[in-house]
Amino acid sequence: MTARPFRMAAAQAASILFDKDASTEKACRLIAEAAKGGADIVAFGETWLPGYPFWVEGGVKDLTWEASANYLENAIVIGGPETSALCAAAREAGVDVVIGIAEKDPDTEGAAYCTALTIGRDGDILGRHRKLKPTHAERIIWGDGDAAGLKARQRAYGKISALNCWEHQMMLPGYALAAQGTQIHAALWPGWEKTPRKEDYCWARQHLLSRAFASQVAAYVICAAGIRLEKHIPDRWKPLGVWEHTGQSVIIDPRGEIIAGPAEGEEIIYADGSLDIVRAAKAACDIAGHYSRPDIFRLIVDDSERKAAEFSSRK
Repeated sequence: MTARPFRMAAAQAASILFDKDASTEKACRLIAEAAKGGADIVAFGETWLPGYPFWVEGGVKDLTWEASANYLENAIVIGGPETSALCAAAREAGVDVVIGIAEKDPDTEGAAYCTALTIGRDGDILGRHRKLKPTHAERIIWGDGDAAGLKARQRAYGKISALNCWEHQMMLPGYALAAQGTQIHAALWPGWEKTPRKEDYCWARQHLLSRAFASQVAAYVICAAGIRLEKHIPDRWKPLGVWEHTGQSVIIDPRGEIIAGPAEGEEIIYADGSLDIVRAAKAACDIAGHYSRPDIFRLIVDDSERKAAEFSSRK
């Protein structure tokens, strides 16, 4: 081994639904805890702040609109007090953070995006990636993202990246990150791995798709899942549905093997990694390098930021 080891962490915990202030405070505590555990990078689940919009899978009723309006009220504007608190926590702890947020559109304030926010250990926001295509009923509450944040970012211990949930099913976003040489990837999920109903098969895919991503891209994957049990849902919102997100966060090596977890309940799991292992896996199969055929296949990514309207006076 020649590369220095690094430590990855997945913070599996319940957010405080419909309460961005309390959820932010809890996230900051978990960031500090992960740093005490020696983490270089810690990842949280999909839209952990302020929580996954669980009611979108239920029928539409008056309470649905009230919940959606409340969710928008608690969505996060990047650069606002919540992200400032997260940045301060990352800086104080000295750890890189990838956290799922419901990002409020700063212009209309009437739309939200499923965003993976990456914060550096120096307290700076390294970037945000908005989910390119919300899945199934998620389109009720989240807008389509763009590729402006589809980046692998260089850190002292390796290149890091992030995608949300079923973006790992889409194939092309992962290839775009492989082409940038990602080495440590945060896969953010709501946390629905165990399900009692066969018809829910489409949701119980976080391990399968995260392991496939790790093997194909030859990168470590922090499969960070949220957790939401019936007890975490305030009584007012239980008529909207009480199906549970049960977590099962794992950390996966570059050959697709689980090396930490599954997490049970609220806990932080850790795993140590090395770029030597990443390089060995990429030497065997670098899908965007020696194992590619650019003479036959080409991927063109429009990574410009998309706006609903552009005003000439603001240029």
